[in-house]
Amino acid sequence: MAPSPTGRFHLGSARTALFNYLLARKTGGQFILRLEDTDQKRFVPGSEDEIVRSLDWLGITPDESFVHGGSYGPYRQTERREIYQHYARILVDQGNAYPCFCTPERLDQMRKEQEAQKVDRVKYDGLCRHIAPEEAARRIAAGEKYTIRFRMPQEGSTTAHDHLRGDITTENKYLDDYVILKSDGLPTYHLAAMVDDHEMQITHVFRGSEWLSTFPLHVNIIRAFGWQEPVWVHLSLFLKPSGKGKMSKRESAQAMKDGHTIFVSDMHDLGYVPEGVLNWIALMGWGVAEDDVMTLDQMIERFSIDSLTPSPAAINFQKLDHFNGTHIRLLTTEDLAARIKPYFTNAGYEETDAKLQKIAPLIRERLVTLDDCLEFASFFFKEDVEPTPAELVAKGLDAKQSAEIARKSHEILVSLPDISHQVAEQPMRDYVERSGFNAGQVFGIIRVAVTGQKVSPPLFESMEIIGREKVLQRLQKAIAILESM
Repeated sequence: MAPSPTGRFHLGSARTALFNYLLARKTGGQFILRLEDTDQKRFVPGSEDEIVRSLDWLGITPDESFVHGGSYGPYRQTERREIYQHYARILVDQGNAYPCFCTPERLDQMRKEQEAQKVDRVKYDGLCRHIAPEEAARRIAAGEKYTIRFRMPQEGSTTAHDHLRGDITTENKYLDDYVILKSDGLPTYHLAAMVDDHEMQITHVFRGSEWLSTFPLHVNIIRAFGWQEPVWVHLSLFLKPSGKGKMSKRESAQAMKDGHTIFVSDMHDLGYVPEGVLNWIALMGWGVAEDDVMTLDQMIERFSIDSLTPSPAAINFQKLDHFNGTHIRLLTTEDLAARIKPYFTNAGYEETDAKLQKIAPLIRERLVTLDDCLEFASFFFKEDVEPTPAELVAKGLDAKQSAEIARKSHEILVSLPDISHQVAEQPMRDYVERSGFNAGQVFGIIRVAVTGQKVSPPLFESMEIIGREKVLQRLQKAIAILESM
């Protein structure tokens, strides 16, 4: 996988990394992370760290990279400048590439003229293609700035094989002589990636379908060297949730307002678990049932590049929430308690691991994202709660009747040796039977009184964790509120 450190690490990159990881683990290969950092003008500080952190969080750490090392480094393209220059010279000597002395101003003028003529495709006009090698050498020696362009065939066609799409044939008259080495001596992606794949003995290349337009160039470069072509897999596009077009910055900003994101490093903060994220992105472009719940090990077991599909996949955040909640429920109690702990800590609540391990099973079924724990369980850590007076009045009753229920419930709980759910639940259910009120009314009043919420984890197990003293204090407060209404 070879991302550019020119922006945020997003879902598309994460899926590419995942498929690489799955294939490497399935076949006993190596998952390699390179850095395509030759476009220094667009370099974004912090991008490298974000790539590494995101992969680590997802649990798909590379075997080799600019961080982890390896036998085929360096893994940053800016540190491999001499390697690319060596191969560019070979192509020039073979006649498969040539120096181009066209200035940016001339190229811009050429482009405008072609656009004005409404040609089918704007491309380099080949002016320097016909310069004799001796003249080119003289101009270089004189210090004239130049780039190196690959000499594409102009007649016939180029056929390249993509594992998902089969043979792709392009008429050579439409192909461009792309720059492969810039005037600063650094390569463009077109040369660097092909050289790196060869030098690092890459067998399979997964990348986005946006590279299909330059696919003929890449295979022509490889064939010019006489190298073995890797298995090419151009993955399906991610579409915005509407299914119309690629995800844009505007849609990304709106998704964030709705509690969603396409950036992996934000997903942790939004309460997503890596298991859920991986399961979700795996099924976009993988021809398995779209509701299949899989762990990473199960994905490795089932993965095959023959099962991948080229069809574009719309980003469906509801599916993400579904898979995230499902994987939360698969966590052990200890693991879930450890994962929700930071949310309580950051909210300023003091907690113990033992207490969290009691709470985790009670809220597990209600969690869609981990940060939901605050909504469902913050009352466990508060000294007091502030119930909404109207919510203390049970449906079908008035404040006086609700106050009577709260007083009677307080009397029963005070009389018990403790309020563990084993001890407290049956006497309260007996009271419901005798009182003529229904369970929803009685337990609804107690729930709002002791948790401050109409919806909470199981009531009696919650009361046990809150503790006898606080439960009784909160009930007394609720009685006072109801009596004042």
